Amino acid sequence: MNTAESLAARFHEHRGLLHSIAHRMLGSRAEAEDAVQETWLKLSRTDASQIDNLAAWLTTVTGRVCLDLLRSRSARREDPAGEDLPEPAPAAAPAPDTDPEHQAVLSDTVGTALMVVLDTLSPAERLAFVLHDMFALPFEEIAPVVERSPAATRQLASRARRRVRGGGADGRTDLARRREVVDAFLAAARGGDFEALLRVLAPDVVVRPDTAARLAGVPAETRGARAVASQAITFARLAEQARPALVRGLPGFVSLKDGRPYAALAFTVHGDRITGFDVLYEPELLAGLA
Repeated sequence: MNTAESLAARFHEHRGLLHSIAHRMLGSRAEAEDAVQETWLKLSRTDASQIDNLAAWLTTVTGRVCLDLLRSRSARREDPAGEDLPEPAPAAAPAPDTDPEHQAVLSDTVGTALMVVLDTLSPAERLAFVLHDMFALPFEEIAPVVERSPAATRQLASRARRRVRGGGADGRTDLARRREVVDAFLAAARGGDFEALLRVLAPDVVVRPDTAARLAGVPAETRGARAVASQAITFARLAEQARPALVRGLPGFVSLKDGRPYAALAFTVHGDRITGFDVLYEPELLAGLA
């Protein structure tokens, strides 16, 4: 393997994390992909032998690219691509210095609602909050990106955190409300109740199975309440031995077989309707849930 191929392989190892960071920063899969590609271009023009910690370097560069895009968006007063749903990519554990109440709120809001709140933050606040609270980067590493001292960066994240907490009247109440909607779906699926499924599904609901789920026989991406409800048999099988869970920060449930997880569903809920959910069979994700 030549030097260029080796560098590309090393970059690919971190690509998933970089895309996850960029998506949560920008709220758009297309823009996130552009940001990751820009990071790769910057790396390809850099002497990689001078980089001591490639992961930290890539994270920093991706953060700066996203920050520039957010500032440009603010200057043009453009709205982000609102139709994009948050990508269900796993983030690092919350930073250890965040309190349990905040962790509960954060776990519940790594989804569409959080994206809405993040759009109200300044670019610097958004970056400090995402990198620290969602990806556990220390303030000393974030500070150079936002061109602030570590103490000032900590204040940015603190202000953002307060606004995120205020984004819903009560994070725990909101989680309970979403859980009720998911439980209603679970009961309807177990009972094979087509009409009850229609009542809990948004008209434009989208079901997104991962690659492993499709290989296991779960139908490909499905849109529309009637089309999704028609798959009641599939969901009844998944719901038969299911336990409530937070899956990638969203309310959902884990399906068990012989006491071990074999599938998971993560739901996006607006009001009293499910607007989308992911069907996940990926072994690494399920091992983490176990």
